[in-house]
Order: sequence, then structure tokens, then C-alpha cells
Amino acid sequence: MNSQWDVAAYVWPSYTGDEPRTRGFWPEGNGEWQTVKNATTGTHPELRQPLWGYGNEADPKVMEMQISEAVKHGVNTFIYDWYWYDGRPFLEQCLNNGFLGAKNNEQMNFYLMWANHDVGNTWDKRIAHFEDNIIWRGAVQEDEFIRMSERIIEKFFMRPNYYQIEGAPVFAIYEIANFLAGFADLDTAKAAIESFRARTKARGFSGLNLQLIVWTLQDFEVTHQGKKVTMPVNELSNFLGFDSVTHYQYVHFAKLNRDYAEIMVDVVKEWHLISEKFEATYFPHVSIGWDNQIRYSVKRDSNRPENSEIFNNPPAEIEGALQAAKAFLIEKGLNPQLVTINSWNEWTECSYLEPDKLHGYGYLEAIARTFT
Repeated sequence: MNSQWDVAAYVWPSYTGDEPRTRGFWPEGNGEWQTVKNATTGTHPELRQPLWGYGNEADPKVMEMQISEAVKHGVNTFIYDWYWYDGRPFLEQCLNNGFLGAKNNEQMNFYLMWANHDVGNTWDKRIAHFEDNIIWRGAVQEDEFIRMSERIIEKFFMRPNYYQIEGAPVFAIYEIANFLAGFADLDTAKAAIESFRARTKARGFSGLNLQLIVWTLQDFEVTHQGKKVTMPVNELSNFLGFDSVTHYQYVHFAKLNRDYAEIMVDVVKEWHLISEKFEATYFPHVSIGWDNQIRYSVKRDSNRPENSEIFNNPPAEIEGALQAAKAFLIEKGLNPQLVTINSWNEWTECSYLEPDKLHGYGYLEAIARTFT
């Protein structure tokens, strides 16, 4: 692969039964494969039917094959959705046992995106329609953030294939609002970030590349210097010292229920807008698709953004999006030339690169044609 390009795909680490706490959501014992297996009917029964089968992605043998195929097709980095609830990690087996246990794992880089959202009933199809129940809160307070980040430095940053930008390990934060909710005020949150950065630097790195997952340009109410103030997300990013920015999913900022080609017109505009508004470097994001209806037992209101869909997204359309991201990287002269992709394996949200029975290896081949 041409090392000029860093192609990073998010990994949803739920396709395993090795995490005991997942049995409450997926009692069959194979993680969210349970939901995927029970949703293979419809206009295209091939959709969401994995060519590689319903493998345990915490099994190093399974991941050795996946790493080989990823690298072969131009994906050289995995971004692991990483969770921390009730004072300990959640769904970490896919990374620890699967990816890091694979004999060929150092052929790829990886980094963490702290998926610090609250957890309700969404993962449990039997009761997903009950929306107001919170099982775990994603926010952590200052002392726990220090303990959590210290573990991240020692367990992951020190790995030779942990992804770095100019000698600084990259660590992404999914929800800025939930991050701030753990601290007394904005100034305390900034001090916690500066501590994280200093402790990372003390281990011999050039610093910490803190990456913000931006959803859309929105304002946040925060407490700063003892006063309630409204701060746009780009100013918030600047104040806290984020180094880079990317997106996670088109559903967070684009109007869906349209064809992929139409959506991409707005997506490219968003790339340029975010790049102009933020001091931090914006790396372009490409989503493969979106449709999370199979997580529910009844059809949801498709007029709500989270229940909307992306239509007509064959590999040819995805290749066009990848080419647009490549052109953006060249135009902006970014270093590294990093593009984030949703995702490697989000089968329940219909946004995956792994081959299925409808498109085969089409999405992976689109990456190979664009970046290798």
C-alpha cells in the first residue's frame, strides 16, 4: 500500500460474546450478531449477510484474516470504539484478545475513539422502544478520567503500532457534551486535558493529539470562570486544545432519506466548512451507509434523523466519495493524509466495509482502487 494515505476505519467491537456484560443485551452469547442474524429478510436478503460469516471478532485467528484483508485493500488503521462504564472498560475484548492477539497485528495501526455516550435500551431489540431508560452514564469525573487516561497511556499508547501524528498518539472523543458533563466547569475540563497531555509527553511522546468527533456546528452552554456562557463548538475546541477533528457518521450532520450522490454534495460542503471554522486540522470522513432500523422490533418514524436512511450506495458511489476525500486531502495539503471511514463492521447500522453477499468485496475494492 502507498503509505502516503492513512485509511482509518471505525470498528464496532460488539461481535463477540466474550464480554459478560453484553449478555443482558444479546443473550444468545454472540454479541450483536444476534440482531444481524435475525434481520436478513427484506428487498435484498443479501444485505447484512456477511461473506465471512458470523465470526467471533475477539478471536485472534478471525482477526488475523481480517487484518490481512484490510491491509491488502488499503485500510491500514482501525479506530476502535472504546467504552468505559462503571469504572472499567466495556467491549474491550475485540481489541485486547482479537486485534492485539493477532500475530500480524503490527501490519496495521490502531487508535481509540472514546465512545462516551450514555447507554439505554437501544442494543436490546426486545425493549429498544423504551427510550428514556439510562443504564450507564458516559460522563466520568476528574479523578476517574485521570485513572482511565493513565491506563490508556500504559496499555495502548505504548504499543508500537498505536497511531501517531508527528510523534503524538491520537485519542478521539465522541461526545464533547458528555465529556464536559464530568467536570465542574470548562476550566477544570481543560486542566484534565492538559494533565493527560503532560503525562503522555512524560512517557517520551511529543505530546497528545486530541481528536474531536464533531457532529455539526452547534452551541454549548458551559460554565467558564464562574459564569454560564454559550460557546460555539469550534471555539470550545480551540479553548480545550483539540489538535484534530473528524466526523463519525453522516447521520450526525447531513439530511438523509436521499440517494448517496445527493447527500455527498452536502458532505463535501461540510468538510470545507468544518475545515474553515476550526483551528484544529480537519480530516475528511466517509460513511458507507446508514439504516439502524433492525435494532427495533417495529418500524421507526423515518422523519426523525436517527431513524432515516441512505439510499442507493453501491460501491461505485462510495468510490466517488473516497475520491472526493482524496482530492480534499491533496487540496488542503494535509499531513498526514488521513481519511476516516464509518465503518469496518457496523452491520446493524448498515455501514460496513466487510464483504457481504450483495456487493461482495466491492467496498474494499473501491478503497484499493482509490488509495493503493
